[in-house]
Amino acid sequence: MTEAGQESDVLARNDEGPEMRILVRNDLCQGHAQCNAQAPEIYPLDADGFIDVPTDTPVLPGQEAAARLGAGACPERALQVG
Repeated sequence: MTEAGQESDVLARNDEGPEMRILVRNDLCQGHAQCNAQAPEIYPLDADGFIDVPTDTPVLPGQEAAARLGAGACPERALQVG
């Protein structure tokens, strides 16, 4: 895991283009749906209540803050944005 400052620097650089991506760890997802509660437009759920986003999904410009908010809400840390 990166230091908080390093992570912030990486995310700030990625804010300018579509290279920001969502990395999903399906093995960690427990279906708490907190990502969806914070950013339903970015983190849809499947019929069983688990995240339905392929890993390495690009984040569209303008959705970076919502993507971070949803990922940060995951109690299992199954999502990373960077």
